[in-house]
Amino acid sequence: MDCVGLLASLSTATVQRILGGRAGRLAADRARGIAPRPVAPRAVPTSTSVSHLFPRHTLDGAEVRAALLDLVVQLGLQLRQRGQVARGLALTLKFAGGPSWEKTRRLPEASAHDDDLRTVAYRLIDAAGLQRGRLTGLVLKGEDLVGADQVAQQISLDRVREDRLVAEEVSDRIRARFGPGAIGPAATRLRVS
Repeated sequence: MDCVGLLASLSTATVQRILGGRAGRLAADRARGIAPRPVAPRAVPTSTSVSHLFPRHTLDGAEVRAALLDLVVQLGLQLRQRGQVARGLALTLKFAGGPSWEKTRRLPEASAHDDDLRTVAYRLIDAAGLQRGRLTGLVLKGEDLVGADQVAQQISLDRVREDRLVAEEVSDRIRARFGPGAIGPAATRLRVS
């Protein structure tokens, strides 16, 4: 026998005579797709992170915030694609010379939406109190992840927020169809002729 199909076509008694009682029964059952163990779903990760390395040491607050916003969008998209929400965010700042700074904050309510993640991420970067620190990189980590179906949806009467969530959903579909670089800052899309 050189393939599973042949093994499956033989009777269990024949396979038991060739391989022995228990081993033959087990091999015949497995060849027919019968397994006694229950299927255990793969555990969802409890955290995920995205990072950005600056090409050179930076002191520019606008450049740091732009990189952080890009990380927020990447993290939010990653969470929504996985069907997960984060209950907390951690921000790690990496400085020239090797030291780093890390701070964690809980979200008011578990979310994978860019607006919610951005608000907490900006609070984290503000808490760092950067003045003259030369940054080499940022790491944004979604912590205490749970399935999006495990979190109750709050009814919102905020029309502006609802419009942003609809725009976020459309952006996700555009990225899924045309790639992650399909949507970006307007300044990078302009061409000078």
